Amino acid sequence: MSKPDLHFNSLTIHGGQKPDPSTGAVMQPIFQTSTFAQAAPGEHQGYEYARSKNPTRSALEKSIASLEAAAHGLAFGSGLAAIDAVLKLLKPGDEVIASNDLYGGTYRLFTSTFKQFGIKFQFVDLGEDGALKGALNSDSKMLWIESPTNPMMNIVDIAAVAKEAKESGLVVVVDNTFASPYLQQPLNLGADIVMHSATKYLAGHSDVVLGLLATNSEVLAGRLAFIQNSSGAICGPMDAFLCLRGIKTLHLRMQRHCENGRALAEYLKEHPEVSAVYWPGFKNHPGHNVASAQMRDFGGMLSFRLKQDTKEEAVRFLRKLRVFTLAESLGGVESLAGHPASMTHASLPPEERAQLGISEGLIRLSVGVEDIRDLIADVSQALDNLKS
Repeated sequence: MSKPDLHFNSLTIHGGQKPDPSTGAVMQPIFQTSTFAQAAPGEHQGYEYARSKNPTRSALEKSIASLEAAAHGLAFGSGLAAIDAVLKLLKPGDEVIASNDLYGGTYRLFTSTFKQFGIKFQFVDLGEDGALKGALNSDSKMLWIESPTNPMMNIVDIAAVAKEAKESGLVVVVDNTFASPYLQQPLNLGADIVMHSATKYLAGHSDVVLGLLATNSEVLAGRLAFIQNSSGAICGPMDAFLCLRGIKTLHLRMQRHCENGRALAEYLKEHPEVSAVYWPGFKNHPGHNVASAQMRDFGGMLSFRLKQDTKEEAVRFLRKLRVFTLAESLGGVESLAGHPASMTHASLPPEERAQLGISEGLIRLSVGVEDIRDLIADVSQALDNLKS
């Protein structure tokens, strides 16, 4: 019996999933195998070699497709491996127009790896009216969007920008890592491909590195599957299992991430040692209205600037944290703090960081699911130590 159409909170548990037909196992088994028996050459049960296809990975690919309202999902060894596969859709001379405020690893892959193979890149503020139109030219083939952006929490009107891009024949890709499909579904807003570093909110427990793609295009899915198989940057079955397990509580975790993110943003906004807080839930945030329209809530990511906007002051603050952990990454159940200028965005040239507002004193927080009273107390004592 097929499952009825389900709401999102049920899809996290049941979307694309069913008990294992051979055993009845409710949880997807970990098929830790490199190859599969064939009755005769080319006669098999849908699986022949694990780089090409693995049942645990297939289950994860079906899951992300269901969550992103997509027809097809693909899983990779990391978020950057997924981005790498998307860029391999292009050929020398093609151009990507990308958000100017985006993850430093994406910027590094664009400019240090693919640029040398003849792919061109323009970085523009996609939140500005007319910015995309001014950047378009005959070589433009792909639009790369982050929203909310990393780390400045800028918002892009995905539907409006995607419509304009597709009128010019561009493939529209959205990095949905910060929002997760719980908060927004870019394919429903006009995107062609959605990408996740599933290491973050989707897996949710800081125990796996994994990337995911989802699309409704048969053509793009076929090309990406060919790249996935021929390049081989796949995730292993154990990692796929861990991500599947994490997805089952995505809706519960995201609700708490959003609640805690809101409370901490409001607290920081009023603190005398803080000069600016970047979080799209504030009504005076320039992207607030767009975020309200295209997102379910405003998430658990925020950045802020200290009154003394220096690296020394930021390091003093970060060293005093006791509940927040100073670490790379985001989106896990535990709260993390980072210094973008020297961590996630160190690959950007200093002048470009400064232009984007990524100052030496900027601090990024991934607000976890702990008791909010403990998180506020931790940030409070670290800020109070700045006065001494």
